[in-house]
Amino acid sequence: MRIGLDWGGTKIELLALSNEGVELFRKRVPTPNNDYEGCIEAVVGLVADAEAATGQVGTVGIGIPGSISPSTGLVKNANSIWMNGKPLDKDLSEALGREVRIQNDANCMAVSESIDGAGAGCGVVHGIIIGTGCGSGIAINGRPHKGANGIGGEWGNVTVPWLQDGEFPGPLNWTGHHGTIDLLCSGTGFQWDYENATGKKLKGREIIELMRAGDEDASASYRRYVSRLGRAMAMAANILDPDCFVLAGGMSNVEEVYRDLPAAMKPYIFSDGYDFDIRKAKHGDSSGVRGAAWLWGQDETTQRHINESS
Repeated sequence: MRIGLDWGGTKIELLALSNEGVELFRKRVPTPNNDYEGCIEAVVGLVADAEAATGQVGTVGIGIPGSISPSTGLVKNANSIWMNGKPLDKDLSEALGREVRIQNDANCMAVSESIDGAGAGCGVVHGIIIGTGCGSGIAINGRPHKGANGIGGEWGNVTVPWLQDGEFPGPLNWTGHHGTIDLLCSGTGFQWDYENATGKKLKGREIIELMRAGDEDASASYRRYVSRLGRAMAMAANILDPDCFVLAGGMSNVEEVYRDLPAAMKPYIFSDGYDFDIRKAKHGDSSGVRGAAWLWGQDETTQRHINESS
């Protein structure tokens, strides 16, 4: 049995999979905010519940909104900043009495989708989470590409490329940088843009409903959003040139983005031709927790899933 956990800012979710990828148990609890020890206890409790319910002992993989630094062994770059500087893998391994594998949550999403999701059959998958933030992860042949320094795919702190009139300097993010992808290409950034332009505070789905009804302010915010996300993805295309992009998170449910992103990307891609293969995550909000479980699946079982999808 493989156990995956998605440690987010608002909830910690557990999913237990059989070795063949069949769901056995699922449970989520609220994240004990600003409480590192409380989060450790929550993970231990979830694992105990899964193993009691299934009668099996499982491997444990965890996706977090940050990464483990290879140089220090401590969490870095987590937007849940109270996690930073903690030896999370060691603390969890000690608390659970077994080795724990930890990866960035966007890398986990990319792994899940590359194994048996929307990116199945693709050698290189660039997974993009466009939700509260805008995270990015890379999977190569079903394995997470964390990079030599643990920052593979970390594009959120990069300024949106090819800034246009009126975009500079942009809002300030939690690391002290302006106009970043994490802010402007997220669902939160979409809402911020609309409020900044109109003075009205609406949820993303409400703005989309207005856009579909022909409202010009909502339509203008949507066009700006697609332009910014398209420029970010064009930059990724120029650097990584993935076989496909897979989108997850709240804004990935806006069907119009799949129609409009290619035109937004095209002017910035350094090629005389480009195959715009942009797909919606098959496993939706479950992709991250599934990918965390598959961190222990890089064996014959995982390869069989990849081969069957090729």
